[in-house]
Amino acid sequence: MQIFETILVLLLSAALVSSLAKRLDLPYPTILAIGGALVALLPSAPRLELAPDLILALFVAPVLMDAAFRTSLRDLWDNRDHVMALVLLAVALTTAVVAVVVRHFLPGMPWSVAVTLGALLAPPDAVAATAVLRKLPLPLRIRMVLEGESLLNDASALLIYKVAVAAAVLGSFSFGHAMPMFALVVLGGAAAGVVLAWPASWFMSRFQDVPSAVIFQFGLTFGIWLVSERLGLSPIVTVVTFAITFARKNSYSSPAYVRIASFAIWDSATVILNALAFTLVGLQLRPILETLSPEERIRSITVAAVILAVVVVVRLVLVLIHYAFARLKRRGDNETSYVPSLGGALLVGWSGMRGMVTLAAAMALPADFPYRDFIQLTAFVVVLGTLAIQGLTLSPLLKLVRLPPDYTIRKELALARETALRTALADLNDQNSPAAERLKLELTEALSGALPGLSPGNSQGNKLRRHLVGVARHAIENLRRIGAIGDDAYRQVEAELDWVELSSGAPSAVGDSDA
Repeated sequence: MQIFETILVLLLSAALVSSLAKRLDLPYPTILAIGGALVALLPSAPRLELAPDLILALFVAPVLMDAAFRTSLRDLWDNRDHVMALVLLAVALTTAVVAVVVRHFLPGMPWSVAVTLGALLAPPDAVAATAVLRKLPLPLRIRMVLEGESLLNDASALLIYKVAVAAAVLGSFSFGHAMPMFALVVLGGAAAGVVLAWPASWFMSRFQDVPSAVIFQFGLTFGIWLVSERLGLSPIVTVVTFAITFARKNSYSSPAYVRIASFAIWDSATVILNALAFTLVGLQLRPILETLSPEERIRSITVAAVILAVVVVVRLVLVLIHYAFARLKRRGDNETSYVPSLGGALLVGWSGMRGMVTLAAAMALPADFPYRDFIQLTAFVVVLGTLAIQGLTLSPLLKLVRLPPDYTIRKELALARETALRTALADLNDQNSPAAERLKLELTEALSGALPGLSPGNSQGNKLRRHLVGVARHAIENLRRIGAIGDDAYRQVEAELDWVELSSGAPSAVGDSDA
C-alpha cells in the first residue's frame, strides 16, 4: 500500500509541476528532476527503489517505441552521416575522455571501471531528448539528427558498458571475443525487430476494438524488450527497428477509430511515464548520498562536477569539429548535401541531456563492483546537471542563434493535401450521381483554397466519401513511399482523413452506420 500511495503522490505532484513548467515555458523533465532531488533531501522523503532492469523496461521501452514509431525513415536516412557521427564517434570519444579524466583524479581505479563510467555517461537519453526537444520549434533536419541519435546511441554505449563491466568483474578482456558479440547483439536485434513487425502487423489488423488493440500494443512493447534481453540481443535496437518497420506496415491494418484512440492513449501514457521517470531521477539522490561519508561526498561531488563539464564540452567540441569537416567536404565535392549552420551545430552540440538509461545502468552494477558508490553519484550529478544546465538553456540558445525558418513540413503538408484531393477528384471522373457531383464541387473548391480539404459532409454520399478517403490514403502512402513527404506530414494528413472517415459514418467500436 505504501508503494501505491507514493506513486499516487508522485503522479499528482508531477502533474502539478508539469502544468506549472508549461505555464512558465520551461522543460518539465528538468523541473521534475530538480523537484525530485529537493524532495529527496527532506527527512520524511518517500523512498521508491525499483530494480534497474525494471526501470529500463517500464520507462524506456514504451517511450522509445512511441518515438521510433513517429520517426521518419526518409529523414533519418537523409541525415545518416550526422546521426552516425553522434551515435559512434560521440559515444566512443566521451567514453574515452571520461575514462582518462577519472583516472587522473582516481589513479587507483582500474581502466575497465573507468570505461564503464564513461560508457554509461556517454549516451544522451531518448526520453529526455524527446520530452525537451518536441517543445522547441527546431528545423526538421536538426530535430531528426537529435531524435535519430537518441534512438540509437543507447545501444552503442550500453554495448561498451556491458563489455567493460564483464572485464572489470572477470579481470580480463578479449577484443577478438568482443567484436562478434557486438555484431550479434546489434545485427541480431535489428533483424529480430524487422521480422517481428510482420506478424505483429497481421495480429494488429484483427483488433476491432480500442481497449484490446491498446493492450496488445503495450504488451507487445514490453514483450519485445524482455524477449530480446533474454536472447542476449540489444532491446533498444530491437524496439527501434520494430517500431520503424511496424509504422510502415500498419497504415491500413487498423480502423480509423482505433488509430485515433491509440495515438491519444499513447500520448497520455508517455507523458505519465516521463513524469514518473524524471521524478524518480531526483528521488535517487538520497539513497546514493547515504552510502558516502561527508568527506567522500565532497570529494566525489567535486570530481563528478568536473566530469559533468567534460561530458558537455566533449560533445560540443566534437559536433563543431564534425561541422567544420562537413563544410570542407561539401565545398570540395561541390555537393548539395545538408550541412547545418554554425548556430545549428551549436544547438546540436548543446542538446546532450542524460536521463534514465544512464542512471539505470549505474544502479544495475553488481553490489561488489569497484567504485560503485562513486559511479552512481557521478551518474546522478551528470543526469541532473545536463537536464538543468542544457535543458533550461536550449530555448534561449535557439532564440540567440536565430536559425532561419523551416517550411519543409508545411510544404509537404500542402503537397500531401493537394495530391489527396486531386486523386479523389480523378476517381470521380466517371461518376455522375448527385452525391458525386456535390463531392466534385467540394473537392474543386478545396483545391482552389475556398475549403480546407476533404471535409465531413451530410449523410448523403457518405459511402462515396469513405471510398474517396481510402483513395486519398493510398495517394499519400505512395508519396511517403517514394520519399516525396516525410512521416510528419503523412501522419498529420492521415489523422485528417481519419476524422473525415469517422464523421462520414464509418464503422466504430460502438456501432456501424452507412448511407
